This record gives sequence, C-alpha cells and structure tokens, in this order.
Amino acid sequence: MVNVQSNPDAVHLPAGQYSHAVEVAAGSRMLYLAGQVGLNAEGGAPEGFVEQADQAYRNVAAILEHHGMTMDDVIKMTHYLTDAADLAAYGEVRSKWLGESRPASTLLIVSALAQAELKVEVEVVAAVG
Repeated sequence: MVNVQSNPDAVHLPAGQYSHAVEVAAGSRMLYLAGQVGLNAEGGAPEGFVEQADQAYRNVAAILEHHGMTMDDVIKMTHYLTDAADLAAYGEVRSKWLGESRPASTLLIVSALAQAELKVEVEVVAAVG
C-alpha cells in the first residue's frame, strides 16, 4: 500500500472514522481538491443537509475518478459544517462514501460558507503510487 495509516500508541485512539496521520510513499502522485459543496452539475443545491453532503461527496468522487483515483486514495480530509446538529447525519454520509478508508481528518463547525444556502464543504487530498 502506498499510503500508510498511523495511530501511535502515545496518542489517544481516533474518536471516529479517521487516522491521526497518513504517510505517503516517495514518488506518489498527489491530487489536491478544492472544497466541494452540495452543488450539482447545473449549479443547484438541494435544501436538505444530507442531500447536500451526499452531493459534495459525489463531486469529490467524480473529480477523483477524472484523475484515475478513488475514495480509497484519499489521505486527508477537512470537513466544514455550518450546524453542529448535523454532525451525526454527516457521519453517516461520510461512512457511506469512505467505507473502510481512514484518512487523516479535521472537522470544523463554521458560521457560514461562501453561499448562504450551503451547509457542508469537503476538502480532500489524495495520493497514488
């Protein structure tokens, strides 16, 4: 495996579906995605949080696929939610898309995103050997 997950014994166990670190092998091809939101290809956003989160992940998956990668190649994620009440629902959407993958991860609750109707944004770094 090109990307090695790391959860050292000297650090608490991850509180969710992530790793504390992911080491990328030398010579790997890296892909940095801009934050993806719940906008579809036509630029529309569904009203519901779960639908927006699912669309954001569809956007991530489409970009990864365009570059010959999959969700299994994701090594780092940053998640932005506008409402802490959506945390549990977000975890379910995230688990659906990531499966057994455990990228390094940071989640922030923010007051707003670039467009007022947006509720979630997902930023991704991926790597393949």
